[in-house]
Amino acid sequence: MPIVRMYKTDNKGNKLFREAWYEDPIEDLADATDVESSEEEVDARRQFVVNHGTVGHVSKTSQEENVSAERAKELFAGFIEQSTEDGYRELADDEQFWVIAQFALKTKEGTDRDISLQTNARREFSNHLAWRGLGTVESSDFAPWKLNLRILTPDAKTTINALKTISRDAKLDPTKLRIAVAPFNALDQLKQRHPLPATEPFTLD
Repeated sequence: MPIVRMYKTDNKGNKLFREAWYEDPIEDLADATDVESSEEEVDARRQFVVNHGTVGHVSKTSQEENVSAERAKELFAGFIEQSTEDGYRELADDEQFWVIAQFALKTKEGTDRDISLQTNARREFSNHLAWRGLGTVESSDFAPWKLNLRILTPDAKTTINALKTISRDAKLDPTKLRIAVAPFNALDQLKQRHPLPATEPFTLD
């Protein structure tokens, strides 16, 4: 599912985002039941979606249905052209930050419960951040005694606050959560931002 995500800062200092993607049920076939869908149902699910709002706040979404792949290319081009005219632009990687959400584990290797924590944390973080323009969960992995989730974001401070809220509301072991931040090109320069003060070095391994 291709996606274009663009940002700008308005004259009041608010960070705004605008993104578009194309959903094709044939390309994104998830299970065998989709194969049995009627042609009309499949066509209706070919959607071009536009999502926009203020970074850190729930966005607004609109979609156009029955969109062919060729039409989607035209819509993408129009979206980029209009957004550029409105002052939006895609961010380079080095304009963003790594935010690492790290959960302490009770065992060195992790348990089935920890695997469930990984799945739930990825889902809850991804859903919350994506609909607020706060970036994406790029990867997650286990290290001895810890679970790491790597998030790429344009707004580290707001993302940190969001992660604390999600962990509490979704019951993701918030008391075991540590959060650190680093520039995109300097993951070895992680600095713990939650909880403070840090009582030990923050490491991924």
